[in-house]
Amino acid sequence: MATSILITGASGLVGSRLTELLLQKGYGVAHLGREKKSGNVPSFVWDVKKGTMDAKALEGVDTIIHLAGAGVADKRWTPERKREILESRTKSSDLLYQTLKNKKHSVKTVVSASAIGIYGFGLDNTVVMTEDSKHGGDYLSNVVVEWEREVDQITSLGIRVAKIRIGIVLSEKGGALPEMARTIKLGIGSPLGTGTQLLSWIHLDDLCAIFIKAVEDGSMTGAYNAVTPHAITNREMTKAIAKVLHRPLWAPAVPGFVLKLVVGEMAAIVLNGSKVSSSKIERAGFQFKFTDLESALRDLFEKR
Repeated sequence: MATSILITGASGLVGSRLTELLLQKGYGVAHLGREKKSGNVPSFVWDVKKGTMDAKALEGVDTIIHLAGAGVADKRWTPERKREILESRTKSSDLLYQTLKNKKHSVKTVVSASAIGIYGFGLDNTVVMTEDSKHGGDYLSNVVVEWEREVDQITSLGIRVAKIRIGIVLSEKGGALPEMARTIKLGIGSPLGTGTQLLSWIHLDDLCAIFIKAVEDGSMTGAYNAVTPHAITNREMTKAIAKVLHRPLWAPAVPGFVLKLVVGEMAAIVLNGSKVSSSKIERAGFQFKFTDLESALRDLFEKR
């Protein structure tokens, strides 16, 4: 069992909550990022573009949780932004590999974030994607393929590697949910595009629990989908949020061409979907706390 964990990209939505939960379980936790942070955990700095990393970051560390990567939906997809999204993942992963290869350390496990975007979007709702499914051919799929390829280098060093392919993360503190809730509260919420696109989702706490299981379970290697067993449509998601927030939902669906005009190529993220299987992580012994969308939303909006 790991005792000291280094987290890259720890300032994000997943890293912040994961840090809280790991500390509650008694783990030693440190952060590695672009800037040194003050707080209740040690903080170290790396410069991915320059390929440098504080040598002290790995001292006493036996597990790395690799979450670093520029937000996919934070900015419009200009050519420069698309390159940043890719290189923030591939170059940071390669820097970890090079450091582990060339520096003395005690790291035995690396658990890396990945994404279900590897399968592509706009798929037939009857097609269920597993970890063995073929990859898509779109931009995001290619990003994830290259990202995982860099992470997989680490296995050549005799280090156990698990890759967590993350679906749509539900949290009241970030991601898509707060924005959807905001428009519904204002009375202008509505399905997007056809509204029939399937969303493979997961509650933030279940996602963090999967990362923790991957840290603790030495038999977990390779890729695992981090999604609940029940994908839902964009329309069902919108209706469920409105129900939990006790708001009417009357606005017509937002046409796909309007979204494309507003956000460009990035509209593909919300206009398309995929049905992704959770069977492998369940076979590994993981039990979801939140499999029903409405109960997950109530937990996020009503209990915190």
